[in-house]
Amino acid sequence: MKVYQTNEIKNIALLGSHGAGKTTLTESLLFESGIIKRRGKIETKNTVSDYFPVEQEYGYSVFSTVFHTEFNGKKLNFIDCPGSDDFIGASVSALHICDTGLIVINGQYGVEVGTQNQFRQCAKLNKPLVFAINDVDRENFDFNNVLEQMKNSFGPKVQPIQYPLNSGPNFNALIDVLLMKKYSWGPDGGVPTIEEIPAEELDRAQEMHDALIEAAASNDDTLMEKYFETMELTEDEIRLGVRKGIANGGMYPVFCVCAAKDMGVRRMMEFLGNVCPSPIDMPAINNSKGEEVVPDANGALSLFFFKTAVEPHIGGVQYFKVMRGTLTEGCDLTNTDRGSKERLAQIFACAGGGNRIQVSEMKAGDIGCTVKLKDVKTGNTLNGKDSEDTFNFIKYPNPKYSRAIRPENESDIEKMMTILNRMREEDPTWIIEQSKELKQTILYGQGEFHLRTLKWRIENNEKLMIQFDEPKIPYRETITKAARADYRHKKQSGGSGQFGEVHLIVEPYTEGMPAPEVYRFNGQEFKMNIKGQEEVQLEWGGKLVFINSVVGGAIDTRFMPAILKGIMGRMEQGPLTGSYARDVRVIVYDGKMHPVDSNEISFMLAGRNAFSAAFKNAGPKILEPIYDVEVLVPDDYMGDVMSDLQGRRGMIMGMGADSGFQKLSAKVPLKEMSNYSTSLSSLTGGRASFTMKFASYELVPTDVQDKLIKEFEASQKEEE
Repeated sequence: MKVYQTNEIKNIALLGSHGAGKTTLTESLLFESGIIKRRGKIETKNTVSDYFPVEQEYGYSVFSTVFHTEFNGKKLNFIDCPGSDDFIGASVSALHICDTGLIVINGQYGVEVGTQNQFRQCAKLNKPLVFAINDVDRENFDFNNVLEQMKNSFGPKVQPIQYPLNSGPNFNALIDVLLMKKYSWGPDGGVPTIEEIPAEELDRAQEMHDALIEAAASNDDTLMEKYFETMELTEDEIRLGVRKGIANGGMYPVFCVCAAKDMGVRRMMEFLGNVCPSPIDMPAINNSKGEEVVPDANGALSLFFFKTAVEPHIGGVQYFKVMRGTLTEGCDLTNTDRGSKERLAQIFACAGGGNRIQVSEMKAGDIGCTVKLKDVKTGNTLNGKDSEDTFNFIKYPNPKYSRAIRPENESDIEKMMTILNRMREEDPTWIIEQSKELKQTILYGQGEFHLRTLKWRIENNEKLMIQFDEPKIPYRETITKAARADYRHKKQSGGSGQFGEVHLIVEPYTEGMPAPEVYRFNGQEFKMNIKGQEEVQLEWGGKLVFINSVVGGAIDTRFMPAILKGIMGRMEQGPLTGSYARDVRVIVYDGKMHPVDSNEISFMLAGRNAFSAAFKNAGPKILEPIYDVEVLVPDDYMGDVMSDLQGRRGMIMGMGADSGFQKLSAKVPLKEMSNYSTSLSSLTGGRASFTMKFASYELVPTDVQDKLIKEFEASQKEEE
């Protein structure tokens, strides 16, 4: 295989909603370039993508597939990404690694929510974009309608390069308005017949050609000047303008393909190779020090590993991008993240489906894979001797769905954790937390289907039966008014005993509140004389402010840390639901000591019990986590989605239009979001999507608090 220079390499993320036909398009791309000799079909489960058992079980892409094609002296690296939002991590990784996004649109359904989400990702990362309308041979395909949807959703930058003739089941030809030629195919697709445009199509083709020339000229001042003077551009000038337009985000070219019949694929691949930017044409990526790393084949070698897969009979396969330098077989590298040494005995060009083509070297900007590395994880950087790069530029979305996970046999907990941590290497959007607070192992993901596929893989591939449970909610407890209490700890059992007495006041704490001066309880006044103050930032959020206001030496200063320790112990288990307490100010103002029997343990216990008694009398309340939720929904489902959120105790914060969809913002308790991804999909036929992130802790309503307290008391009795 030829060694490709950086300017001959094109890295392309293959995107689109589930059902858009990316897997079928992958087959045609590989077939056209000769990588495979026969195109597979999803129905017969022999495609290059979707070859893992879980993908064949569900009929969904779960993992990204990395492959390349060679066409007209260019190497096109593709990363075929799953279409479901549940597996968005793969498309996030791919877009950070690739230089162009190719979004495939299902001709039957047009622009879908998944398409919108992937377009937003591309726009956020300033990635050039090309669209491919697939399934133009379907009965109900309407090119003009789909194009109008695209312009409404993505704006006037959408620019058709082609339009189909006789679309529908009889489709076999299209007009290319860039080359001003007619392309037609026989029943088996493949190499087209190229002819002049029929007379009856010339007016329409010329009109679209003129619009394309104007769009191309608008991306270059020199071309624009010539266009205004002559109203014409040469084919090379048009191509230059289109190339600049794609690179700077000023144009989104649109192609038409029938991937299942291999029609239009070759022409699109030719365009991608000629016009899309190479790595050297794109802005340099910064390393973790903020230094630009230019894809220079002569620079110091660094590789970034963006994907890990575990394949039968092989084990770990690690996928990388050559960020800088030239990689050769057998080179010794250092893992900057882990400090270990690695030798890349073999390097491969990826051919999808577990297929690899061994190569001798790869230049900066290229994408490849290797096997049997000792200590390389997703996100690691391997460097040559003159490089110290590390990279952390891939940012994954927040999780939207969670379940508590446990093995059916408790003795398998360690085995389960080993499997989960290994699987997270394949998909970093799975997040595993062993919660000390909730006493559960929580698995976070992007949706119900995301976690269901993980469960299937563990049970079928690893032969370990597991259970999903509803995660407990990390409630918090606080107080709503001031209260006073005292407690004497006294214990005598021969020899020296234990004695400590603590008098304290608790009150709600808010940031910036003034120091206490005087309190009144039951007609009695308590004046404060502050000797010392300590603010404790609680690891579960909020603060504990601890004030020493003891006068006259009633309690020695050396016992104050013990009192604070006792209070902290009780803060970890509030009286209402056993949840963490937060945002409390405690003032220790009096107490008693014994010259012999007082010690740290005595004052720790006295402080703990005095705090507990005061907390219960200070109007304790339960706080629940509230999340900011943003839903992207088609107009016709807006009312149903809004009603559903309000039924989940959600507070609607705003509404607005967003590229042909409605965007609904709300604040919703985490308790009510447990099954939201499944419910939203059911409610909208899978046409809506949402994001959520933690906002704050807020007081629960009284009826909810009463229910939670009763449930906690019942659970305590069961444990007894």
